Amino acid sequence: MAINAAVMSSPTSRLEAISDITHWSEDEHRIDTTMSRAEEIYGRDVFSERIMRQRLPKETFEALQRTVQLGLPIDQSIADTVANAMKDWAIENGATHYTHWFQPLTGLTAEKHDAFISPDGSGGALVEFSGDQLVQGEPDASSFPSGGVRATFEARGYTAWDATSPVFLHRGPNNVTLCIPTVFVSWTGEALDMKTPLLRSMDALSEQALRILRLFGEYEDVSRVYTTLGAEQEYFLIDRRFFYRRPDLLMTGRTLFGDRSPKDQQMEDHYFGSIPPRVLAFMAELDRALYALGVPVKTRHNEVAPSQYEIAAMFETANVASDHNMLVMEHIEKIAPRYGLKAILHEKPFADINGSGKHNNWSMQTDTGLNLLNPQEEAHTNMLFLCFLCSVIRGVDRHADLLRATIANAGNDHRLGANEAPPAIISIFLGDMLQDIMDQLEQGAPTSTIKAGELDLGARTLPSIPRDSGDRNRTSPFAFTGNKFEFRAVGSTAAVAWPNTVLNAIVAESLRDMADDLEEKVGAAPDRETLTAAVTELLSDLIKQHKRVLFAGDNYSDDWQKEAERRGLPNLRTCVDALPVINEQKTTDLFAGLNILNPSETHSRYQIFLEGYIKQLTIEATTMASMSRRLVLPAAARHQSELAQSVAQTTAAGAEATSLKSNLDSFSGLFSDFMAALSTLEHQIAVDFDGDELTHAKHIAEAVRPAMANLRGLIDGLESRVADDLWPIPTYREMLFIK
Repeated sequence: MAINAAVMSSPTSRLEAISDITHWSEDEHRIDTTMSRAEEIYGRDVFSERIMRQRLPKETFEALQRTVQLGLPIDQSIADTVANAMKDWAIENGATHYTHWFQPLTGLTAEKHDAFISPDGSGGALVEFSGDQLVQGEPDASSFPSGGVRATFEARGYTAWDATSPVFLHRGPNNVTLCIPTVFVSWTGEALDMKTPLLRSMDALSEQALRILRLFGEYEDVSRVYTTLGAEQEYFLIDRRFFYRRPDLLMTGRTLFGDRSPKDQQMEDHYFGSIPPRVLAFMAELDRALYALGVPVKTRHNEVAPSQYEIAAMFETANVASDHNMLVMEHIEKIAPRYGLKAILHEKPFADINGSGKHNNWSMQTDTGLNLLNPQEEAHTNMLFLCFLCSVIRGVDRHADLLRATIANAGNDHRLGANEAPPAIISIFLGDMLQDIMDQLEQGAPTSTIKAGELDLGARTLPSIPRDSGDRNRTSPFAFTGNKFEFRAVGSTAAVAWPNTVLNAIVAESLRDMADDLEEKVGAAPDRETLTAAVTELLSDLIKQHKRVLFAGDNYSDDWQKEAERRGLPNLRTCVDALPVINEQKTTDLFAGLNILNPSETHSRYQIFLEGYIKQLTIEATTMASMSRRLVLPAAARHQSELAQSVAQTTAAGAEATSLKSNLDSFSGLFSDFMAALSTLEHQIAVDFDGDELTHAKHIAEAVRPAMANLRGLIDGLESRVADDLWPIPTYREMLFIK
């Protein structure tokens, strides 16, 4: 099929490329989608509990499960036995290599493959994999970002097995690799990855949550509290030929210019619409690949913008869900080319239509299965739930600026505050029922819970359906949605480990302070009446202090911007405004006080994220300038030349050329403005800051980005006027609607 041909062999003309795109054939990409034997699909490529139970001695299996389920330290004496079982299972499934799979501070994943085969010294070879090789690896740390934790010449780093996250097989053309989820730390033990702080934050929250549970006296069987996560992943799919004919998409993941299509999402016909056959075939293979890896993906659908889609997973413990979301993104990008498609994960790949986010559905659950954010039937009487709910409210209000900083990146700056994403002001939406209880609680003990009732749909053949106790607010960045909070502002490219680390930390701190207060007032084992009175008083004070963060209205409105300022809520509009919060003493104290990050580790994140912003925007600006000179300028010059020839030929023929001359003059003026704007951008790119990252980042935000926006407007104007056969790159109309 033509869509599978090498990209470099595609036609040189944009119009030829469009006409040569072969319609996808379902027959050529048919896969077996039968689910009658689901157990043969789900978890097939995971060294799962079922497989471990079959292959490990009972004592070894139980020791490993104590780590996985109870969070106890790994018993290293079992490592050789576990490693040997993993090796045998992997080799039986075709594996030749293993890798420690980790999440460095690039926001991506990393892996170094080692063969199971080793020379035996006698001309032969051994197949081996020891417990030491399972537990620890030593990749070179010097080429990963460290933010000053290590000097460039200090190369040693370690990976260490995260036994709480499932080991899995990565299958590729002619290869199978055993992937071992690990953390990544420096020679000094400082975290160089996203995973280590997440695991530490989960421990911190569990420790403080258990203190609250112990006070209530009914939960002695609880050994650990987990944070759970279900991530929704949005993405775009376009024909891959268009992608490779757009240097901006190739280099930056987004279009740096492009005139708006006459039709985009204004008809509101794409959301939840019929999924195009080629896309649905891709989704089917994606689902099967993720099922095999044990990723519990549940939902797939068209999103709001044309060519935009979503896949959502069910809840898991936060560290496993974090690993699984990285696999979701990886497999979206890996499988799409098999269908002649290219996946785009950027937060805002196309202007004037919805961008992509990653809704972060977060909750807390005991190892006995109790969801601590489930209000249950009579929520006003559920004091345990109210304690955990109010702890979240206080944590978010205290650290709204830090929570905003966790979702700060160059891509999200284009998305936040637009029609599909919440604004940069962090607030909480609770819904009618919980807001009413909070209002009661502010005055004292709450006495009632709003009942939801049922909806009568009006037709005799339709059932009455239960109604939720409150509507949803899609403009809220942090909304309660039944038994969890949905952090809607996370960007589509984000590694979810970081925002969840911060979310865990701010709630753990709030729970710690609550436990300190209650233990001081009522002791370690209070009676129910004494505890209820103390909790009511504490929560009432807490709501009075932190109710400013609760908001149920339209977060997009100008009135909310003014109201938020009146309330004293932070409004950090850009990435450059938000990132310095990570470097503040309040943040350092938060992480250090909970043993999540030491001051050096905290500062390194600020440094790395700021450098990432500078590098990303510099690449974008440089790419835009290059495309302007090498693609837009020649096309516009040829169009202007053709207009001039038309004027000259018409005049020479003695015909009226006033309209043609006016058109030429207008276009020439636009062309001159374009050239001037291009020179301005190139000048702003060239400004040197001699290593002062924050000043450099501010210059990019205040000078380079406005110069890019000005140039983009002029290029889009040129695109709308240059002859179609001269315009050198695919247009929005083509990319978004040829499926």
